[in-house]
Amino acid sequence: MNKITPFLWFDNQAEEAVQHYTSIFKNCRVTGEQRYGEGSPAPAGTVMTMNFELDGQEFIALNGGPHFKFTEAVSFFVRCSDQREVDELWEKLSTGAQPGRCGWLKDRFGVSWQIVPTVLFDLLKQPDRAASGRVMQAMLKMNKLDIAALQAAASPS
Repeated sequence: MNKITPFLWFDNQAEEAVQHYTSIFKNCRVTGEQRYGEGSPAPAGTVMTMNFELDGQEFIALNGGPHFKFTEAVSFFVRCSDQREVDELWEKLSTGAQPGRCGWLKDRFGVSWQIVPTVLFDLLKQPDRAASGRVMQAMLKMNKLDIAALQAAASPS
């Protein structure tokens, strides 16, 4: 059990969101659930919380009502090994979503994700500051990150 676990507050879509996320990522599982009882703020028998893991990271989802909404101030950063993984995760998370710049998107539940290829960090921290700047400028114009285009930006003109 992790000492710190992200806790996601949904209006009433916790179960749907958990099913969606566990269908997208590898090594996922639902590890528990608790349902509302009689006299609770939601109908008895409906999901109150669901515990789940996405690639080993624990999460808890709550059906807490419409009181709070997600914002881009908190996002989940996903490191991708190659373009295939970037494309796959972007496609699955962006269905009904709002794509943002620089690999960010807000999924259909309002949760913000950053889908980022690990090679981006090497391209940005290279000793050639001009090349690094070109990579940054290319990235700032992209929604879904394109590794080939980022690598091309790093090359001398």
